[in-house]
Amino acid sequence: MLILGVDPGSVATGYGVVESRGGRLRALAHGAITPPPELPFLDRLPYIASAIEALVQRIAPDEAAIEDAFHARNSRVALKLGCIRGVAILPIVKARVPVYEYAPRLVKKAVTGSGAAEKEQVRRMVRLLLGLGAAPLVLDASDALAVAICHAHAFPFHRARDNAARA
Repeated sequence: MLILGVDPGSVATGYGVVESRGGRLRALAHGAITPPPELPFLDRLPYIASAIEALVQRIAPDEAAIEDAFHARNSRVALKLGCIRGVAILPIVKARVPVYEYAPRLVKKAVTGSGAAEKEQVRRMVRLLLGLGAAPLVLDASDALAVAICHAHAFPFHRARDNAARA
């Protein structure tokens, strides 16, 4: 199964593609979509949507996982993040790829064992779990890979739930 993980952000939206086969995980691609910094916020939205659409077409994921919105103290930041999440999800849904959402604390816990882990700790564990060694790995990409890893761990539960609902 190919899982596309997405970590939405207006400055950089991380992505990571993880293959899950027989309980083994392997990173196939990762990076960050970074709109030009001079673009106004609204002009960043189609840039991110187009990049996600191209990524979905190129890799044809079986499923996608995206980090859910966190509780921001600043409502303006939360609204902007919601816009980014929407434009990231839309091309995935249009391609008929199932999308699953995971809370940031759950993603951290799935990868590090602690929902309060720092970004650097998440990156170290993602490197270890995927055997990436010292290869360059930006924080946005490691967060997206962590979301994909979280989904790979949760997938058997989703499948059991879906099978039970059909029965």
